[in-house]
Amino acid sequence: MECAAKGGRRRCSGPANRRCGGCGAVFYCSASHQISHWTVHKEECGRLKRQMCGVELLNDFPFTFSREATYQVCEKVETRCSFLDNMGIHQVGFWICECSCGASITFLDNFRSDKCWRLSSKLCPCRGIILKFSDHVASNQLHHLLKASIHNAGPLSILKNQLYSWNDYYEWRGIPLDSPVAVLLHWPLTIYQAIQVATEKQLIPTTTDELCIHYLGPEKELYQLAVFGELHALLPGVQVHIDFVGPAVPPDRDGETTTLYSYARCVETDCSCKSGKGEFSSHTTPDKSSTITIRLHSGCYHDRYRELTKEFLPDLIIAPNAGVAAYKSWLPTIELIREIEIPAIFSDYCEEACHLAANCISSMTDTPPMIPVQLNPFRQPLAVEDSVLLLPCYSNCFLFGI
Repeated sequence: MECAAKGGRRRCSGPANRRCGGCGAVFYCSASHQISHWTVHKEECGRLKRQMCGVELLNDFPFTFSREATYQVCEKVETRCSFLDNMGIHQVGFWICECSCGASITFLDNFRSDKCWRLSSKLCPCRGIILKFSDHVASNQLHHLLKASIHNAGPLSILKNQLYSWNDYYEWRGIPLDSPVAVLLHWPLTIYQAIQVATEKQLIPTTTDELCIHYLGPEKELYQLAVFGELHALLPGVQVHIDFVGPAVPPDRDGETTTLYSYARCVETDCSCKSGKGEFSSHTTPDKSSTITIRLHSGCYHDRYRELTKEFLPDLIIAPNAGVAAYKSWLPTIELIREIEIPAIFSDYCEEACHLAANCISSMTDTPPMIPVQLNPFRQPLAVEDSVLLLPCYSNCFLFGI
C-alpha cells in the first residue's frame, strides 16, 4: 500500500503500515503524515468506512476459485499470475493480458486463431446457446436464434428472465463454476448489463433489431476482441455495431473493422464449434450482414465524434474503467456527451472512483447522475493487485450513468 499522504510537502519516511482507525481503507507511513493529511481525509473517511462494510459483497462470487481470486490476491497470498498459472492459463491466448507480467505485450497476432481461449469444451461457452428471453422477444429474433443453434449444433432452451448474476450466466450457458471464462467475459457481460440498466431507465428502446454503441477508452480489450462474440448469445437477433474509440488504439489499427462470426472456440478439434465460419475476420469496411461488428478509432472521443456519426448516431455510450476524476482529458468528452444528449454509462474499479467521477461530472453539468452508482453483478472476478485503497478493486466493478 502507498501512503495516502504521498506527494505532499514532506517525503514519506518509510513503508505505509499505519492504518486509519476510522475507515480502515488507507495507510500512512507515519503519524505526522496521517495528522497532516487529516484535513483532506476527513471528508472521505466516513464514506470510505461505509464502503469498507461492503467488502464481503464485493468479494462474493459463486465460483469454486473465488477465494483464490479475491481475498488471497488482495492479501497477497496469491498474485494474478499465480492464480492464472494454477488454472493452467497463464501467459497463453487472451489470458496473457490479465497478468502483470503480460501487460506490456501488445503484439498478439496469434490471437487470430481458434486457440485463444485455450480451454476444453467443458469449460468454454462454445457449443451454441441456451436462450434466455424476456416475454416481449419478437418471433423474428427466435427465428435467428434457432438458426444460430442449428449452425453450432448446441442445445436450445428458452428461459424467460434476464440474467442477474454470474451464477445465472453460467447456468444458462451450461458451464461449470470452476471455469475461469468470467475473467474474460466481464467485457461483453458489462455491455449487456449497461444495456439492461439503460433500458430499465427508458433511455434506449426495449426492443430493437439494431444497436450502435460507442465504447470509450479500450485498452486490453483491443487484444481480446473475440470475447465480444458472446454478444451473439446475449443480444439475440440484434445487429450490434460497436465503435472502440481511444488513445490506446494504435494508429496503424485506426479504421480497422472486425466482424465476429461465432462464440468462443475450445481446443478440441472434434467440437461442433469448429464448424462454419472462423471466429472473426478483419475488413476495411463493415459487413452489414454480420451480427457483431467492431470498428477501431484512434484518438479521443471528442476529437473523433463528428466523423463517427456520419453514418449513424449511437444509441448508447459505454466507458469501462473510465477514471473520469483522474484524467483531465475527460472534460471535453463529458461536455460533448452533455451536448449530444446520448445516454452514457461509466464503470470503474471501485465505488469511491465512481463516486468521485459522478461528483466531477455533476459539477460540470449541474445535473446529478441519471443512473446512481451501483454494483455491477458482472464485474471481473479477479482482484486488481496493489490498489491505492484497501478496498477490493475489480475491473468494471461499479456502474453509473448520465
